[in-house]
Amino acid sequence: MLITSDAAQVAEILRDGGVVAYPTEAVWGLGCDPFNEQAVQRILSLKSRPVEKGLILIAGAAQHLTPWQEILEPAEYTRLISVTDRPTSWVVPDTLITPDWVRGQHPGVAIRLSQHEPVQDLCCAYDGVLVSTSANPAGLDPARSREEVMAYFGDALDAIFDASLGDAAQPSQVLDLLSGKQFRA
Repeated sequence: MLITSDAAQVAEILRDGGVVAYPTEAVWGLGCDPFNEQAVQRILSLKSRPVEKGLILIAGAAQHLTPWQEILEPAEYTRLISVTDRPTSWVVPDTLITPDWVRGQHPGVAIRLSQHEPVQDLCCAYDGVLVSTSANPAGLDPARSREEVMAYFGDALDAIFDASLGDAAQPSQVLDLLSGKQFRA
């Protein structure tokens, strides 16, 4: 397993189908190419998470979200790419772009445009959205340090993006893009 602060190295591992850990706004996350079914299945297996639950996608720049611009109304897309006062993942109606192994049993997908610089760096080096799910096996607390990630997953990961964790108190809130309904506070 590679531990590096070089976003380009981690992005190359992601393009090759790897699974990586990286710091988000509040907790460490596991990520991969959402369009690589084998990589997503590895994450689900590592977490003991059923595919039906679905996963969040994370972007580092609005340009990474242009595929969804084509299926959303202009005001909805503006909301998706807006800067919020706390990390917010928006549930976007989508059965055309995101594969079902990411959406799970849902007719949409949660997407977050991150304001956290290490996430932005990683997504920009990768040039797209990534899976973003908390770095923990089901039922355990999300990792809040590189050491906790290592304790949970050891060498089962391909890389750890060694960067700083954000200062948010809790993981992103999850809101419905169309109605504003709150799924997770």
